[in-house]
Amino acid sequence: MTDDVLIETQGPIGRIRLNRPKAIHALTTDMCAAVMAALDTWAEDSGIEAILIDHAEGRGFCAGGDIRMIAESGASDGMAARDFFRTEYRMNHRLFTHAKPIVAFMDGITMGGGVGISQPARFRVATENTKFAMPETGIGLFPDVGGGWFLSRLPGRVGQYLALTGARIDGAECKALGLATHHLPSDALDEAKRRIAAAPQAIEAILTELSTPAPDARILDHRDAIDRLFASDKLEEVSAALEADDGEWAAQQLATLKTKSPQTMKVSLKLLLDGRTMPTFEDEMRQEFAVASRVVQRHDFIEGVRAVIIDKDNAPRWNPATPQDVSDHLIDQIFAPLPEGDAWEP
Repeated sequence: MTDDVLIETQGPIGRIRLNRPKAIHALTTDMCAAVMAALDTWAEDSGIEAILIDHAEGRGFCAGGDIRMIAESGASDGMAARDFFRTEYRMNHRLFTHAKPIVAFMDGITMGGGVGISQPARFRVATENTKFAMPETGIGLFPDVGGGWFLSRLPGRVGQYLALTGARIDGAECKALGLATHHLPSDALDEAKRRIAAAPQAIEAILTELSTPAPDARILDHRDAIDRLFASDKLEEVSAALEADDGEWAAQQLATLKTKSPQTMKVSLKLLLDGRTMPTFEDEMRQEFAVASRVVQRHDFIEGVRAVIIDKDNAPRWNPATPQDVSDHLIDQIFAPLPEGDAWEP
């Protein structure tokens, strides 16, 4: 077990509290394993009626995974990176399939792995502090942890827009898009948790009673443009649509895409295309694991982490450098199923 995640019971409630504040609670392999063990224990415990997931302190719920460790592993044999993804995705799957109601409090930064630990929950609470994003294409990765499943089910082409650009959205936008089920003021969260611990059968009523009207969701102002400009599943056609539009918003999105990895933008579009018709979340995790196993050992991920996280020059040199240079054959290789002994299983 690890002190980086605090696990306890509070009467009929199981509590999972992320406790790695200096890293904005970024997930490690041990943290994922500890969460998974708790979920398994509580699944068999008739005294536990609901599960709450939040963070112990600091300005974010969860900033993602331990990217520096994953990149160091990817630059060598990739074993530690694959072990992390295998464990993290098993945790994501346990959360998705758990029989007992789970409430995730997305108060603060909720990115990458933080999305993966909150979106499977039956109740997802956003606040005025929520900063939600899947920014992986900026470091040569892709929106994993179920991103192919969750983003592909958002209205219109919003999922494709979020996956390609890594745009940050706030709590009101999460509520409007269905990424959050409730919008509460942050100063009501302790009261919500107290009431749920006292009456776990009344979670829906408690959260609804404590909810406040969310501010206007700014992303809705751009819904028509998003659906029109991000309509294609081909990256070249998205770029062409943005270039042909003379609006300022389109120009901003085009400039953003030019900073992202062409390879992993194409990976992201295929992930969402496949994810929309994926039979089960287990199948989604199996495919994402195969893709992640390969992407973390490719040039763009190592280079993206160098540019954004290590050297912080924000000048990654992508290879292939343009969407046209990323062949369909390369994408097919990245998405090929793993051999039976290497494939992900729940």
